[in-house]
Amino acid sequence: MTRPWLGGVVGTLGIIAVWWLLAATLFASNGAVPTPPAVVASVVDDGWGFYSVHLSATVSEAAQGFLWGNGLAIGLALLVVLLPWLESVVVNIAVISYCLPILAIGPIVTVVFGGRTPMIVLAAIFCFFTTVIGTLLGLNSADRTSLDVVTVYGGGRWSRLRHVQLISAVPAVLAALRIAAPSALLGAIIGEYLGGVDTGLGVAMTISQQQYLVSRTWGLALVSGLVAGLAYVAIGLLSRVAAPWARGGATDVALA
Repeated sequence: MTRPWLGGVVGTLGIIAVWWLLAATLFASNGAVPTPPAVVASVVDDGWGFYSVHLSATVSEAAQGFLWGNGLAIGLALLVVLLPWLESVVVNIAVISYCLPILAIGPIVTVVFGGRTPMIVLAAIFCFFTTVIGTLLGLNSADRTSLDVVTVYGGGRWSRLRHVQLISAVPAVLAALRIAAPSALLGAIIGEYLGGVDTGLGVAMTISQQQYLVSRTWGLALVSGLVAGLAYVAIGLLSRVAAPWARGGATDVALA
């Protein structure tokens, strides 16, 4: 039987191979695409002292946005179960948040709040839609027979939510959180691109681009991708522990 992680390994190796090929052929003359060893060497040369400052700032912003965005999303989804007439309102809010042009509202958020708050807000917005929809899907996927049993014994919406729907929603919520984790990091980095702070992966990438430090720019992008991948894997491992009965990916397919 094929290992579940084998496809990811093959895909990663394939991307590296294509990257290396392009760097050695099409972009060999202008140096715009350095080879993978050159990027890794740049990361090593810059060292932990350089990356730790920027990583800690961006990860802190992303983590706070992750907590705020997902907390609000899950809270609103639970409220919909108790007050079904709110569903259309909550779904419309989620859709609007997903369709907002981030590069348009980002400067507004920066002007209104200042400091690192805009990065947290953008990270939260990037998480919100996925978790609202995922949680609603999970809550609505509860077994109807189990819900009827609770109703027959005199249970209302709160009892059905507490005894049946919350448990049913766990796999979907965890799948949504797994997608939201890299999204939060992306939101924080985009917020840093808009300015207002002097540390962070987005800030470091902007400065590297301006100074045409190609290998460092690629190194920062590579480190950002690795952090996002680690966040995705970490929530995936948590899902295996918290909801071992739900392995298989049906929820992931629905959310995708």
